[in-house]
Amino acid sequence: MNFEQARFNMVEQQIRPWDVLDFDVLDALAEVPRERFVGEAQQAYAYADITLPLPNGGSMLEPKIVARLIQGLALKAGERVLEVGTGSGYATALLHKLGGSVTTVDIDAAQQQRAQSVLNELGFDNVVYQTGDGLAGVSESAPFDAIYIGGAVPAVPEALKNQLKNGGRMVVVAGSAPVQRALLITRRGEGFTEHTLFDTYIPYLNAPAAAGKFQF
Repeated sequence: MNFEQARFNMVEQQIRPWDVLDFDVLDALAEVPRERFVGEAQQAYAYADITLPLPNGGSMLEPKIVARLIQGLALKAGERVLEVGTGSGYATALLHKLGGSVTTVDIDAAQQQRAQSVLNELGFDNVVYQTGDGLAGVSESAPFDAIYIGGAVPAVPEALKNQLKNGGRMVVVAGSAPVQRALLITRRGEGFTEHTLFDTYIPYLNAPAAAGKFQF
């Protein structure tokens, strides 16, 4: 399979039409080899517009969702980013390319180790890995310029809002069926503003994929 062509097609046919137009984000998507973050049996689907299963039963979000959320953060070089839910490590790579240092937290140590191995092989070395409940935040490393949550949550986690710098941004998909909202939350002094980026429905953070949903 020609992964380079598949990556180009993903950007042009899936990502751009979904209002992801930031050149830096598009460049990062065109450079990060998504096929390295999926299992061998899934490589033919690495650039498909679908959610993919992780070995631990979790989910790798479809590319356009990841791209749209990361675009919402408007990352600048040198910014400190907290990622909640390392998952496959694909979003970690994009955040690293667009920001600066990334602290990524996952509740599953084995899954995070798999992601770390791929990220290290690809040269993404300015990443701090922690195991635990990232929704509680990482107080010893706060505050952050940006926070990315790699799965849906029932409600916006207040603990994470309070770990943003003044001017810091957080993207989070919150709510329940039939529609969740992808939100951009920005800290303004002691208060916060909230903007809806788009409506969607994605798997919950740390929730196992539905049995039988994926067939490879």
